[in-house]
Amino acid sequence: MAVHEHPHRSSGFHLPSFRRNRTASASESAVSALSATRTAQAYVLASLRLLTGFVFLWAFLDKTFGFGYATRSGKGWIDGGSPTWAGDPWADWLFMLGLLGIGVALIAGVAMRFAAVAGTAMMALMWVAEWPPAQHLSDGSPSMSTNPFAGYHLVYAVVLIALAAASAGDTFGLGKFCARLPLVRHSRRLR
Repeated sequence: MAVHEHPHRSSGFHLPSFRRNRTASASESAVSALSATRTAQAYVLASLRLLTGFVFLWAFLDKTFGFGYATRSGKGWIDGGSPTWAGDPWADWLFMLGLLGIGVALIAGVAMRFAAVAGTAMMALMWVAEWPPAQHLSDGSPSMSTNPFAGYHLVYAVVLIALAAASAGDTFGLGKFCARLPLVRHSRRLR
């Protein structure tokens, strides 16, 4: 007699099933549906956290090394270029440490509240630096602004606040682990 493995079974990673058990009672089904909804929300928020973290981390890397995306090759920070409009060394360091710290915190899922406050302040300052969002620059060239109010800086600021409020670092991150540390337990602001 030959033993065959079922072709659809694997021992790999499985996402939870969102299907309801047809024999479950109404209250069990409601609890199961609520649990599945919370699980789906946690995965969506964790994905948003990781993507947003990569946006900040990529900005740091591109401005540091001049990969040719937002910063031209040879114009990176290590090549003597300035990653800020100010051009002052203290502003460059503060801005770059902010990008790196926010990106790492979001990807790791730690210090979400601190990352949200720092990231919101950074995005607000960048939004104000571009104010007014004119259609044309002073030299007459198009500014590429697509909306006079709701620019991507404001969207990122709201996303950061939402991620911190939802404790998005707990799923696919180190948020739950860090929450158990004595220092974080005694000061919830560090969460």
